[in-house]
Amino acid sequence: MTHPNHLFTPLDLRSIRTRNRIFVSPMCQYSSTDGHATDWHLVHLGSYATGGAGLVVSEATAVAPEGRISYADLGIWDNGHVDGLRRITSFLTEHGAVPAIQLAHAGRKAATAPPWLGAKSLNAPGRTWEPVSATDRPFSEKSPAPRRLTTEEAAAVATQFADAAGRAADAGFRAVEIHAAHGYLLHQFLSPLTNDRDDRYGGDFDGRIRLLMETIVAIREMVGEDTPVMVRISATDWHPDGWTALDSVELARRMREAGVDFVDCSSGGIVPGVRIPMGAGYQTALASQVREGAGIATGAVGLITTPEQADQIIRSGQADAVLLGREMLRDPHWAQRAAKALDREVPSPSQYERAW
Repeated sequence: MTHPNHLFTPLDLRSIRTRNRIFVSPMCQYSSTDGHATDWHLVHLGSYATGGAGLVVSEATAVAPEGRISYADLGIWDNGHVDGLRRITSFLTEHGAVPAIQLAHAGRKAATAPPWLGAKSLNAPGRTWEPVSATDRPFSEKSPAPRRLTTEEAAAVATQFADAAGRAADAGFRAVEIHAAHGYLLHQFLSPLTNDRDDRYGGDFDGRIRLLMETIVAIREMVGEDTPVMVRISATDWHPDGWTALDSVELARRMREAGVDFVDCSSGGIVPGVRIPMGAGYQTALASQVREGAGIATGAVGLITTPEQADQIIRSGQADAVLLGREMLRDPHWAQRAAKALDREVPSPSQYERAW
């Protein structure tokens, strides 16, 4: 079925309106010191605003120091992080993009080196720490063993996310995304492959989703009614004993009722060695299933590369926005090229108009 919307139709989410439905997916840069944003982040994220994207999501930004994937991750666990981030959000806003932030806690995937150093566990002062998780089982044989969070410590995670959301608002971010995908902490609670708890945060479906739902409620209370709250999920673990697409539909229904506005549908990452059927737009069907089953706006992500492919996802009603990652790294001006290819008005700063 063809919908009236297309890739360059604005999208309204609570108080924001994006100029198009091209969102920049959060991509870790491993370029921070003690969690602080640098000139690299300004140039990296700023290029997508001048390149015409509608909404730009920061990389996974740690809500606690022990929640960093590596010592070089961006952070927002301290008020001292706000000023550096505000510089970035001001630039994004000035150039027409909505600034959004992904709030994250790596859980048992924490305390590793940046990927170009092998993403391995390090044993160096200040560069490694004890990871925490829903479980005490490590992610892989090469990963550090996590400490299982107590019930009280698990409950406190929602407060860490909410406090980070408050700092994000102070920094000028106009939308918040909760990272509950790719095998990180909140996903570790969701998936039966990693949640082996017998307290209120484990056991059946209601127990396993409890921490995420408490986090959503805490963030909504912190940011108020005007700020869109998005959640990135792994819509399936691609494992017969893991989290399923039907689980995602039910979770999305409950998240919508709790005040979530948009579900960013990715997949996988909870355990190593899982075979994922990767191909062009391979996760789009998941976004469509969640959108139709839960009645909530969704984003499609994963090997979306051409303007025509992205436009068709929107026109066919499979998702409400597309999120691009690696394709944006290759071409930060992808949105402008897409507008030209689709015969739409090119979203371009005055300095670049001569190119179009």
